[in-house]
Amino acid sequence: MIPDRARSVWLAVMAVLLWVGVAVAQQPVQSPLLLMISIDGLRPDYVTAADRHGSKIPSLRRFLTEGTFADGVQGVIPTVTYPSHTTLITGVWPPKHGILANTVFDPLRENQGGWYWYAEDIRVPTLWDAASRAGLSTASVQWPVSVGARVTWNIPEFWRAGTPDDTKLLRAISTPGLIAELEAEVGPYPRALTVESDEQRARYAVRILEKKRPNLLTLHLISLDHTEHTTGPFSPDSLAALERLEAVVGTLRAAAEAAAPGRAYVAIVSDHGFGATTMQLNLNVELRGAGLITTGAQNKVADWKAMAWTAGGCIAVMLKDDADAATRAQVKGILDRLAADPAHGIDRVLEGVIAKDRGGFPGAAFVIGLRTDWTAGSGLNGTLVSKAPVAGQHGQLPDLPDLRASFFLVGPSVPAGRSLGLIDMRDIATTLARRLNLTLPTDGKVLLP
Repeated sequence: MIPDRARSVWLAVMAVLLWVGVAVAQQPVQSPLLLMISIDGLRPDYVTAADRHGSKIPSLRRFLTEGTFADGVQGVIPTVTYPSHTTLITGVWPPKHGILANTVFDPLRENQGGWYWYAEDIRVPTLWDAASRAGLSTASVQWPVSVGARVTWNIPEFWRAGTPDDTKLLRAISTPGLIAELEAEVGPYPRALTVESDEQRARYAVRILEKKRPNLLTLHLISLDHTEHTTGPFSPDSLAALERLEAVVGTLRAAAEAAAPGRAYVAIVSDHGFGATTMQLNLNVELRGAGLITTGAQNKVADWKAMAWTAGGCIAVMLKDDADAATRAQVKGILDRLAADPAHGIDRVLEGVIAKDRGGFPGAAFVIGLRTDWTAGSGLNGTLVSKAPVAGQHGQLPDLPDLRASFFLVGPSVPAGRSLGLIDMRDIATTLARRLNLTLPTDGKVLLP
């Protein structure tokens, strides 16, 4: 038995230590803090041309006058979420970082629609890795390709069955205890793609800034992209969604600046722009009709020689045998014929080696970029051309102006009211790493001193 007096002393010491621990945790961050907010699908002209579109977004417009911004960001091939977000935190193109599309290439359709969820597939260091090596703490909420990432406090983007059990799965792959801790304070972690869900994710990010004081926090907001797919870019619904997200940005910026007074950098980024979509090209229907895809029972793929790997408004044509010259020539003939008729929506067809040199789809025989008003279907049945199932789309080649992404930055020593013009997406990680004094091997350039 511990004597009463000794027990009292022990309890008093523990209380002091607990108080000191809480006080230290709540102290402002002494080293720089970077808050990186991705607003999925944010075209730069939502902000730079807000008056033209009638957008009421004062918090985002502050970035134009108080910070530095790009008129546009030329992204990666394809201009879709997962490869783009990985370039945003690595500063290299998809063939180097390894995340080539949203969904993995699965010609026999055995992976049940699996995406590139797992950080172990990233082949190069990330901003999270560089921060960890430098002894800095990190946090991430809903960032793509972050399952198993080297992040101190991590809630990754992940789903599987679309049922309530996905919530249990997310708890299991997040930092142990983190979701339960925050749910007790701010409510259940959301799974939907709505603005309300983004607002709740932002509350989680704010609470992490307040309680954990990370040096780097990455946050992915999804609802604008979802609304644009449903109703098109610059639709009333899309503008309304952005106006609610911009209020979220204001709250997040205030939380970051409170956590690190005078040392907080806030970056607003996006993964791609958007085009209004009306038509769909279903290339696999053509390849199947040419005998290059064969199906068996229940219309499942039994074998294939050439297959379309679709990514929004972009299509990579993969060959089962890259040395199969006859199939390559047959596919080229099909693509030449389709591209010659504007009714098929093809903007350009790139030879695979050219696409790889431009940063997309290594291993593809051909890469097809569609026009901005077209999307790619992946079904095996139906017609070659059909009405689009979405009102807005992305994925097309990144040099199309509608597909340009966004970059806005405020913070200490960041020039006010400065436009960077058109930049390369690889420059963003390079520039942000410099703000945190991190060493990150990238293929981009530093945009600010």
